[in-house]
Amino acid sequence: MSELTEQESYRTEISKLGEFGLIDHLTKNIELQNSSSRTGVGDDAAVIDHEGYQTLVSVDLMVEGVHFDLTYTPLKHLGYKAIAVNLSDIAAMNGEPQQVVVGIALSSRFPVEAIEEIYEGMLMACKRYKIDLVGGDTTSSTSGLFISVTVIGRAKAEDICYRKGSAAGDLLCVSGDLGAAYMGLLLLEREKAAFKANPNVQPDLEGFDYVLERQLKPEPRTDIVVLLKEAGVKPTSMIDISDGLASEIMHLCKASGVGCRIYEDKIPFDPVTLNTADSFRMVPAVVALNGGEDYELLFTVKQSDFEKVRQIKGISIIGHMTENKGHADMVTSDSQVIGLTAQGWDALKNKADY
Repeated sequence: MSELTEQESYRTEISKLGEFGLIDHLTKNIELQNSSSRTGVGDDAAVIDHEGYQTLVSVDLMVEGVHFDLTYTPLKHLGYKAIAVNLSDIAAMNGEPQQVVVGIALSSRFPVEAIEEIYEGMLMACKRYKIDLVGGDTTSSTSGLFISVTVIGRAKAEDICYRKGSAAGDLLCVSGDLGAAYMGLLLLEREKAAFKANPNVQPDLEGFDYVLERQLKPEPRTDIVVLLKEAGVKPTSMIDISDGLASEIMHLCKASGVGCRIYEDKIPFDPVTLNTADSFRMVPAVVALNGGEDYELLFTVKQSDFEKVRQIKGISIIGHMTENKGHADMVTSDSQVIGLTAQGWDALKNKADY
């Protein structure tokens, strides 16, 4: 299960190419897709012209041993995920991602072939979502692999959605289904523990493709931005679900100065997620509230948009905003009301690897 198994028979040392040779090697086949990308890789800075749009910028840092484990994370998937999670931030602003800039720091244990795998995954995501990789940097590391991705997007000023903006009575909506990514993580951690105990044991992952893909290869919901616009709906507030549903709800409540009530039986789950949660003896709602890494969009709309939203496939209305400022609760399936707290991932507080 080592991340370098496929390269052990043949590897090209990065020192053979050097920093600039490595950059040239990794970026030689990049072609720009967006008219806003005037100049990409090859100059001291990229030139971007968003032609009357507002520019949106977000950055995300992924650190080995904190955000990913190379025991079970394929390098190509890691590259894809590094791009995808950043595109999600632009979608959460109701914008359109256009360009990315990538920084990588790596130790000498990685050969050129390993970095090619990472870049192959990155460029695969860029191609799928029509994003231009317009620059970046590489450097050495004494303690593992670090990937930093900055994404640049655009939106008309009147279309941008913020975390603030919702009002009491607004409907709380979520795209897709929740909890799958965390279930995928628990499966991978379980199999890693089994492998450590007995390296001859083969991973038992059959039938769990969906939750594993949601963890290893998430997809940003840029399609939801398009669907909402086509339906004539502009969210009053929006955020992406990276740290768990409860945490993101509390962010919206704090920014908008409102409260929230959700309903357990309205939270959307995939059947594989439900089965996996049952095998771990976990309550699905708890998984959705505190798991994280779903990268679905959580947003509020006015009640007058109810019919429009209800007709969009893949969107669930799970609750509404209240006047109880800063307080959120959930009505359980047996009609109990419990308060919500933000217990999702916090990189600066949690001691575990995830």
